[in-house]
Amino acid sequence: MALLRSLSAQRTAISLVYGRNSNKSSNSVAVAACRSFHQRGSRSTSIAGEGAASESTRGVNGARFLHSGERPLQASTLVQPELVSSETLKRSMKQESSQEKNPSPAGSPQRDPLDVSFNDPIAAFKSKTTGELIRAYLVYMICSSEKLVEHNMTLMKWSKNVLGQRLFTALMKATFYGHFVAGEDQIKIIPTLERLRSFGVKPILDYSVEEDITQEEAEKREVESSVSSAGDKKEEGSMPQYHVDKSFADRRYKVSSARTYFYLNEATCERNMEIFIKCLEAVSDDDRKAPRAVATGATFGTGITAIKLTALGRPQLLLQLSEVIMRTRKYMEDMVGGQGNVLTHHKTIKDLEKYYATLGDNKDVKEFLNNVTSDKEGILHLFPWSGIVDEDSQLSDTFRVPDPQTGQMRRLISQIPPKEEEMFRNMIRRLNTIVKAAADLDVRIMVDAEQTYFQPAISRITLEMMRKYNKDKAIVFNTYQCYLRETFREVNTDLEQAKRQNFYFGAKLVRGAYMDQERDRAKSLGYPDPVNPTFEATTEMYHKTLSECLRRIKLMKDCDDDARKIGIMVASHNEDTVRFAIQQMKEIGISPEDKVICFGQLLGMCDYITFPLGQAGYSAYKYIPYGPVEEVLPYLSRRAQENKGVLKKIKKEKRLLLSEIRRRLMRGQLFYKPKGNYVPI
Repeated sequence: MALLRSLSAQRTAISLVYGRNSNKSSNSVAVAACRSFHQRGSRSTSIAGEGAASESTRGVNGARFLHSGERPLQASTLVQPELVSSETLKRSMKQESSQEKNPSPAGSPQRDPLDVSFNDPIAAFKSKTTGELIRAYLVYMICSSEKLVEHNMTLMKWSKNVLGQRLFTALMKATFYGHFVAGEDQIKIIPTLERLRSFGVKPILDYSVEEDITQEEAEKREVESSVSSAGDKKEEGSMPQYHVDKSFADRRYKVSSARTYFYLNEATCERNMEIFIKCLEAVSDDDRKAPRAVATGATFGTGITAIKLTALGRPQLLLQLSEVIMRTRKYMEDMVGGQGNVLTHHKTIKDLEKYYATLGDNKDVKEFLNNVTSDKEGILHLFPWSGIVDEDSQLSDTFRVPDPQTGQMRRLISQIPPKEEEMFRNMIRRLNTIVKAAADLDVRIMVDAEQTYFQPAISRITLEMMRKYNKDKAIVFNTYQCYLRETFREVNTDLEQAKRQNFYFGAKLVRGAYMDQERDRAKSLGYPDPVNPTFEATTEMYHKTLSECLRRIKLMKDCDDDARKIGIMVASHNEDTVRFAIQQMKEIGISPEDKVICFGQLLGMCDYITFPLGQAGYSAYKYIPYGPVEEVLPYLSRRAQENKGVLKKIKKEKRLLLSEIRRRLMRGQLFYKPKGNYVPI
């Protein structure tokens, strides 16, 4: 009844005026830029600079377009829906009806102009049945209730006990599960994937089953699996953030939007590997059903599978490797001054030889220098990092540096027992197996970002997987969280490494999922807060980082190099950031057909952004969770919590949903059947 009252009270219409989409093009001469690009690399400045983060609300080129239900109006502009007379609404519907009588020619893919205000309910929801729209509205109504969301997990468990499994499953499919989850297995999700693709949207698959364990069990597992059997030795120079702390051992603390794996044993990691490979196979099977162009580039029309490294191995190993990486940076800073990655110092082997000259003819130092990786621009790595993605690598023997006073080799990592060395090799074997399967199936892998105390190791391993597998196109993508203070520097360094070592670079840019937890942990353990101080600073970081990626893509285009060597996913629910990306693409002459920029949002969230993008010919993705109803309850709980935190976005989506439901009721389209003729780019 509340829904019906809202529908009857809602009086909206669409006002049409003619507009023109004037395109800007960038035709700058490239010779000097190419020379600068190849000589300076990461030292070049961003085209947007510090001003790149303006939260622009204007449309691209000032135009706001309207889509009809079946085909686009070619020269129309969308203004904000507002209260108008029913006569105006009738005239608008009559004009739309006349457009529907002339559908697109059979066999030709449909393309709509893009409403960059993201205020067009028809474009947003033409892929949905009316029943799905009503379900979405009800879900958002529930998410607007703070008390219901706060106790959502308890309520779901209580409902299961009262209703029984069968009725509970039906209730979930009619509400949260049906809205946020694609299906129970890789067969049952196929209709959802096919419909998404017919409306220009591609999948990122994620098997979203999680263990529902208590805080005590989570803490117990994390502490046991984060400490070596040799003990948690805090040697000289050790860093507290890379050691487990029981207060933060439950990594779900203050995290609502990221899935968490807790290590149990090696057999569980093997099962996780098999699940990830099944996701790859499901994406590959879906791709084979859809006609498409020959595959070239980082974001061509295949699906993607998301994975987490903490699902594939013991967290202790990621902690120790992360500490090695940061201690290596500190060693380099002490040696030559400055901050940041070894690569950013632009020091040569001769510089190191001078530094160690006082040690005389030292055999260990000479051997160390022989293993340093460098090129004509300077040192890339102090260690043979490529060894960490080989299944026979030994961590304890790899990370040693000369003491600058004595010349003796000292470890940057604690001695790891043979059994744990074997566990590390198993983790790398699992990751290699997954990425090789992705390469064979021609599907992309996105390695999710995790907490900052794991992330140095995750990024290093992922980058080595890029170097190994991204030789002809981007198979492996890393994830960068822009709420972190060091994100721009990290992305810039990794872009430079990809250029200098000649592999394809893939990145997913997100705002981040662990902000509150990271701040509390840093304060408690006494290390600097890694998170940007404000939302505006995070937005600036996101826009600045994206601008640097686009700048490098443009330089490669201008130099007639393969621009697809950089592939970026703008994974954001913030429409200002999406508008910023589109505007930047237009200003520097990057088109969707270049297949270097794509956009991604979660299933069941921000449809008013994803579907207009896909239908307008941009590379658009939905993050698709699936799994049995009773096993994805933790995932559904997180989605409810996340929606509670973005009430402003919910308000807009609810308004657009009501507008489209009312339009269909007035036009007699209660039983509307979605049928798309779009082909993903």
